[in-house]
Amino acid sequence: MPKLDPNSTDFRAAGHRLIDWVADYLDGVDRHPVLSRVKPGEIAAQLPGAPSADGRPYEELIADFDAKLLPGVTHWNHPAFFAYFAITGSQAGILAELLTAALNTNGMLWRTSPSLTELETVTLRWLRDALGLPDDLFGIINDTASINSFLALAAAREALGLDIRGQGMAGRDLPPLRVYCSEHAHSSIDKAALALGFGAGGIVHIESDAQFQMRPDALEAAIARDRAAGALPCFVTATTGTTSTGAVDPVRAVGEIAAREKIWLHVDSAYAGSATICPELRSIWDGIEYADSIVVNPHKWLFTPIDCSVLYTRKPEMLRRTFSLVAEYLRTSDSAEINYMDYGIQLGRRFRALKLWYVIEHYGLERLRGVIRDHVRYAERLANELRAKPGVEVMTQSFSVVVFRLTAGDEATMAAMERMNASGRLFVSHTRLQGRYGIRVAIGNGATEWEHVARVLEFV
Repeated sequence: MPKLDPNSTDFRAAGHRLIDWVADYLDGVDRHPVLSRVKPGEIAAQLPGAPSADGRPYEELIADFDAKLLPGVTHWNHPAFFAYFAITGSQAGILAELLTAALNTNGMLWRTSPSLTELETVTLRWLRDALGLPDDLFGIINDTASINSFLALAAAREALGLDIRGQGMAGRDLPPLRVYCSEHAHSSIDKAALALGFGAGGIVHIESDAQFQMRPDALEAAIARDRAAGALPCFVTATTGTTSTGAVDPVRAVGEIAAREKIWLHVDSAYAGSATICPELRSIWDGIEYADSIVVNPHKWLFTPIDCSVLYTRKPEMLRRTFSLVAEYLRTSDSAEINYMDYGIQLGRRFRALKLWYVIEHYGLERLRGVIRDHVRYAERLANELRAKPGVEVMTQSFSVVVFRLTAGDEATMAAMERMNASGRLFVSHTRLQGRYGIRVAIGNGATEWEHVARVLEFV
C-alpha cells in the first residue's frame, strides 16, 4: 500500500515498541487501578476537535495513548477484576489477534478464505470434544452470546412451520408466540425476543427455587396456561451458570418438558460452559442431548480475547433455512460443504477461530484445566473464609462465583462494595437476590492468584 505506507520501517519500529508495551503492561497490570477513576467527559476534553490533516507519527500516538487514553481504561485484564464476568485474554490470544488484523480476511464464503472456514470447523470440533458435548453438534463462531442467542431464537421461530421467513409476522392471523426463561436468565434472551417481534408480553420469566434454579413445575404450568389461552410456545432457555449467581438450571427436566411440548431448547452456558473442559465439572451437561442449541463463550473463561462466542446446534439446517440468502455476486462453483455466511445474519466474518486455536494449542488442555480448577478452589476458599467472619452471610457460591452480603443490611453491603471499588485494588459488582443486595465476586482471569482474591476479605 505505497500511498499509505511507502515502507515498513516506521511500522517495524512502532510494532516492536508496542509488543514491549504489551508485555510490560501484562507483567505490571496489578500496578494500575482496576476501575478507571476519570470523570465523565474528562477523556473527550483532552482530544482535539478535529482529526489531523497531515498525519502524526506513531511515537506521538503512542504517547497520547499513554497520557490521555490509558487513564480512562478499566482493566478487564487485571487479576483483581471480579465484576460481571471477566473477558479474559492471554499472551497467545493477543499474538493471534495481531495475525488476524494483519491478514484482514473475511470468511463469508469458503472461497474468500479457505483456512478461516476449515480452521473454524476443526477447532470447534476440538472444543466440542474437550467440553464433553455430543458429537453431532454443528458449531459456528460469532461475536457474543447475545448474537448467538438471537440466531438460535430466530431458527426456533422458523422451526414452528409458520413460514415467518416468507410471510413475516405482521398482517397475519398468527397465535401469540411465547419464549420462556428463568427469572435469572441473561437479558440477551429478552433482547433477542424483542428484536424478533415476540414483544415484551411474549417473554415469560419462570420462577426459581431456593438455589436460584428454574423450577420445572413452574415452566410446565406456564406452558399449559399459555396453550389454554391460545398462545404457541416456541423457545425455552435453560441457563447453566447464571450471571448473578452461577446457578445451573435443571437441563434434563427442562429438556424433557421441551421435547414433550415440541419446543426448541436453548442452553445458555456462556460462562460455565468453558469449565467443562474439566471432566469433574460436566454435571451441568446432564440432559444436554435434549438441547437444540448451546452457547459457550471462550472469551469469558477460556482466555481467548473478546470477541469469541460459540454457537452449537444439532439443527444447522434450520439456521441455514432461516438465514441463507445468496446474492448473485456471492455464487461460486465450489462444492465446499460450509459457507458460514449461510448460518447467521452477518456476511462479514472475522478470523476468530485463529485466536481460539492459538490458545488451545499453545497452552494445551491440561494447563487450561489447571487454571480453571484454581479459580473454583479460590471461590470455595473465599466463601469459607467469609462464612467464618461475623456479620457476613454467603448467599451463594457456584463455580468461580461468590455472592455475599453484610448482615447489617443493604446500605452496609453497598457501602462495602463502594469501598472496594474506590480502592483501585479490585473491582466487584452487585446483584439482588430475594429482595436483598449482594456483593458478587466472579473469578476468571488467567493471572489471578489467591492473593488477589484475598483482597475482598480486607474490606469486610
